[in-house]
Amino acid sequence: MRYFLLLLCLFSCSLPLQAQQTPQGSIYGTITSPDGETILGATVTIQDRSRSTTTNASGTYELKLEPGEYKVLFSFIGYETAEQTVTVEAGLRIELNVSLKASSYALQSVEITGRKESGYKNTTSFTGTKTATSIKETPQTISYVTKETLDDQLAFKTSDAVKNISGVNQASYNNNDFILRGFRASNTLINGLRISTRGWAQNLLPYVERIEVIKGPASALFANTDPGGTINTITKKPLDENRRSVNFTTGSFDTYRTSFDFTGPMNDKKTILYRLNLAYQNAGSFRMLQDGWAMVIAPSFSFVPNEKTRVNFDLVYQYNKGRLDRGQPIFGATSAADLYSTPTSFALGRRNDYQNELNLFSTISLQHKFSENISFNASYLKSMYDEDLLEHRTSNRYAMDSAGVTIPTLMEMQTIRRLRKNYVDNISTYFNLKFNTGDFSHQVLVGYDRISERFPLGNSTYNAGGYLNAAGTGTISRYDPTHPERYQFRNGVPVPNVPYFNLANPDYSISEISQYINTSAQETPSRYFVNGVYVQEQLKWKQLQMLLGFRQEFYTDQLNYTKADQRNVQQKAFIPRVGLVYTPIEPVSFYATYVEGYQPQSAGTIGDPATFGGPFDPLISNMVEAGAKMDFFHKNLFVTTSVYRIVQNNILVNANADDNPDLLRQIGQQQSKGIELEAYGKILPNFSITGNFAYNIAKITESDDPDEIGQQMFNAPKTQGNLWMRYNFVRGALDGFGIGLGTNYASVRNTDNEALKLPAYWVSNAAVYYTIDRFKLQANFNNVFNKTYWVGGFDFNRLFPGAPRNTMVSIGYTF
Repeated sequence: MRYFLLLLCLFSCSLPLQAQQTPQGSIYGTITSPDGETILGATVTIQDRSRSTTTNASGTYELKLEPGEYKVLFSFIGYETAEQTVTVEAGLRIELNVSLKASSYALQSVEITGRKESGYKNTTSFTGTKTATSIKETPQTISYVTKETLDDQLAFKTSDAVKNISGVNQASYNNNDFILRGFRASNTLINGLRISTRGWAQNLLPYVERIEVIKGPASALFANTDPGGTINTITKKPLDENRRSVNFTTGSFDTYRTSFDFTGPMNDKKTILYRLNLAYQNAGSFRMLQDGWAMVIAPSFSFVPNEKTRVNFDLVYQYNKGRLDRGQPIFGATSAADLYSTPTSFALGRRNDYQNELNLFSTISLQHKFSENISFNASYLKSMYDEDLLEHRTSNRYAMDSAGVTIPTLMEMQTIRRLRKNYVDNISTYFNLKFNTGDFSHQVLVGYDRISERFPLGNSTYNAGGYLNAAGTGTISRYDPTHPERYQFRNGVPVPNVPYFNLANPDYSISEISQYINTSAQETPSRYFVNGVYVQEQLKWKQLQMLLGFRQEFYTDQLNYTKADQRNVQQKAFIPRVGLVYTPIEPVSFYATYVEGYQPQSAGTIGDPATFGGPFDPLISNMVEAGAKMDFFHKNLFVTTSVYRIVQNNILVNANADDNPDLLRQIGQQQSKGIELEAYGKILPNFSITGNFAYNIAKITESDDPDEIGQQMFNAPKTQGNLWMRYNFVRGALDGFGIGLGTNYASVRNTDNEALKLPAYWVSNAAVYYTIDRFKLQANFNNVFNKTYWVGGFDFNRLFPGAPRNTMVSIGYTF
């Protein structure tokens, strides 16, 4: 690391001499729209360098450059990026005038070809309406993180990304285990389609174009979604221009990452496009025994034979090999001070534990335009999850002596050996109709979708736990101090089937599970499917826009799936949605919305009732939201502010049962009220920013336990925020350099145990960039002040600390 920084310093010191000895030239000109009007705020960028400028009120620009050949990119929101190659000579001004074409988003009503817009800001989204709608004109909050933000932060997994989104908090290290506006999330989408969310390891991000979150219930379009919001991952799509990049990253925790991104046309007519993303990571962790590796293979192809038809195929293969991290245990106690009784690196487990996961999904999408006003869209996604697990984990209890007194340094343990698969099929079809009636313009969506999730026959577990009985021939699930005669004892302590884990003197050696008394069990197969029809109208009249929609959903859970007494249990729900957008002046729009949510909680969605409990009533929710969306700095900075109230009934939480750590229970009603502020984009051509702040009161308002009423929901901070800024130097000795600064904040959070709270934290991050020709050098410094903090937690034996100070260094090459 010392030699790397020294080389950068020596190289930068040589730049002033070069700048003084070489006279500059410049390029200048005017940027116009297809109808000949000049464009204010269009961006002019030198490709592969950090030089850029924007057009002034007259639509003109000028950019000074050293002599040489450059590829110049001209871009503006709503238009396709244009490029020209120019040779700059010393002392000469070269005129480059450009007329931009309308963006391809206006030609597609499903995201098939890739996004050419770059930077921290994204203008158009399909998530909120299933049509290419400006986020500014969508009557609901759409938050997002672009690939440029991910690259600048060297974000490599989902939790690295969502910390940039307001109102989102991590609950654990598990995949898609997040709190959105106070509600725990359980569903996620890929390109607007449901995939399996049963995995543990977080997804890697090299194939991701951006991550979007539609805040509040989205059931009117996407069936059974979470009330706090729905995370939608948009994959990178092929582009009709050649772009290729390679990146290598290394750093703390013995991390090694390599990624490749290749895209472009496959024929001269550019009717067949491809994209290939590859990534490999081998990394350790600040957490004990949490080393592992992961790989991603993600090809994508688009076939665009003419302006009327587009077909896309995506495949993502992701394999993770590591161990399941159940969190940090601490000494048994009743006060939060004991958070520090064990180091944050402390974990349970054995060396021979493993967690091997395969996530595989493929998507085929079709768009056909019958005319300029009628189009048809169809997508089919197939998702598979395959798990091979062995773990030594806590039973969520501390050991007891013969009298039943807790021993705070000994954890009761169990082992789990599990083989599991599940499959998700998702079909989405809809017609998009555009027409006018007088002064009113209409865009009508009429669609049908079907979602099916299946746990097939053959999933099974091989578990050991509990205590040895007096004869040593069997086990008893928990220790009952009123009947000590039923148990074996050693040194005054009942003998467990799986040895205790000593928090004061941990043993991570290999442990052969066959020496325990194990129970082999077949997991209960399950299957559910959803059929839904929906209608949506986007009505526009002058400065007013209205969104009206509804969904009629038919949910079927197949009880006793694969058995002779299999039967269907059906539910149905009518789910409305209404929204209003008013734009008094072009840079500002005001909006209001009312949406409802519906989410079954059956064996097919929750899991085996023998493990998780049930049957449970469905989640019923609704949200009222209002706010403003604004453009600043010539549409380069986008700001959203919103206020909301969400009500949800029939919430599930952990029952904290002694004999079943996975048992769930319903607690009645929860309400979430809050405000959010978000900003994305550029303040200056060389100064980018993404930031947010959220204030959220998420409380239990109805429960069969009166003591729970009024409590802030678990892992839901009242206040949280994020800020990330990047500044590029464009002149003088520091030309080509950039710096990044950021911070993350969360206030105190409750856990499932009312005696344990997670303290507030501020974490600061920084980065240094240097771009030369086609190379990009980057160093990221995370948790600069080495703060000790926890991103989430459930109880005294399942806490999830954040990483201490760490550094990542990256080198990328674009060709």
